[in-house]
Amino acid sequence: MPTTDPDKDLTAALGRIPSGLFVVSIKHGKQETAMLASWIQQCSFEPPMVSLAVNAKRWFFDWLKPGAQLSISILGEGQKDILSHFGKGFDAGQPAFDGIDVQRQTNRAATLTAAHAVLHGTVSATHDTGDHVLVMAHVESGAVQHEGRPAVHVRRSGSHY
Repeated sequence: MPTTDPDKDLTAALGRIPSGLFVVSIKHGKQETAMLASWIQQCSFEPPMVSLAVNAKRWFFDWLKPGAQLSISILGEGQKDILSHFGKGFDAGQPAFDGIDVQRQTNRAATLTAAHAVLHGTVSATHDTGDHVLVMAHVESGAVQHEGRPAVHVRRSGSHY
């Protein structure tokens, strides 16, 4: 129901755009980290590509340059323990995967063993888009690891997480 406040109506409507829930892992030399993300979308069939929006203030943003490897763990319904773990964020040097079962491959960022599905890709471009940066990644491989449904997230407001 519309209110008398157009700004409140706008943010309520924006918040209703459904998204998935993902853990994006990034490897930079021998360092690695991960972040919880919800703004990821397939954006090309050929070549297969995804776009993700990353807050430009993230400490690891300089790792997300063209050529950087990233992995996306697509969370399944009910994985609240993983949401809690990655939702808190991690400081530089703080281990992101302590207590989490992960799969590591040479020259690839880690993926979560419990994830519904996983994708591996390479950053191809970035674009400033306001308070977030749009990261485009070419997807080279992926797999569904567990049957079920992916998690879907709907925010109450389109003005904050």
